[in-house]
Amino acid sequence: MLNPMEEKIRAMQSFFGLTVTGKIDKETMEVMLKPRCGVPDVQRFSHFPGNPKWEKTLLTYRIVNYTPDITKMEVDYAVARALRLWSEVTPLQFLQVYSGEADIMISFGSKSHGDFFPFDGPLGVLAHAFAPGEDIGGDAHFDEDENWTLSGKGTNIFLVALHELGHALGLEHSKDERAIMYPTLLDNSVVDTSKFKLFSDDIAGIQALYGMKPRPTATKKPKPTDAPKNPAVPERCNPSLGFDAVTRMRGDLLFFKDE
Repeated sequence: MLNPMEEKIRAMQSFFGLTVTGKIDKETMEVMLKPRCGVPDVQRFSHFPGNPKWEKTLLTYRIVNYTPDITKMEVDYAVARALRLWSEVTPLQFLQVYSGEADIMISFGSKSHGDFFPFDGPLGVLAHAFAPGEDIGGDAHFDEDENWTLSGKGTNIFLVALHELGHALGLEHSKDERAIMYPTLLDNSVVDTSKFKLFSDDIAGIQALYGMKPRPTATKKPKPTDAPKNPAVPERCNPSLGFDAVTRMRGDLLFFKDE
């Protein structure tokens, strides 16, 4: 009978496609040392037990505090851009608020930061997030001990935010290495955020929860009212006669009434 530790090692080796031995060999250790998300691993796109999801399409989010590693504007951009990618393939919409309780509360903290899941210092666990729900549900926490960046050397805030917000919407980890919901991240990853797209596995997972983004319906343009073909000429001496506009053009005085 396997002991609990060996079972966990075997499950991790199976998830990452390693040789399943139940022992921490060199190959297993290399994977364990990669920077990663703090949510447990599962299989190809999956959802949390019970498939929790938001029962509304307009969600609020609030960035409670900021990392000093980059500017507030860069953090705001990274989060907004990440949420936009999820909204592009679902009916979900996101609104940033600046006070009070939001559906998704985003914060930076180090070591013990108030949720009973302490961070472990630089690298290791980069961040974690909670499935949709009340109170802490939907919240995302980022380890302040990381060196956060949008480009260059460090941990890419956009990629980690995109991953963690996937958890906040109801996705667990994917077994597909190309998916944003894959649990590990290469350090010093640099991407063009304006061109980055979700992988098909990420899209399949999120649409299994919320469906596809509705196609915009074409609206018919109102037809202009047809002018009368033979408009009646008004009586010039009628005392009740009035005009809508008068102008002078090329030496002529022009009077306009109705159409």
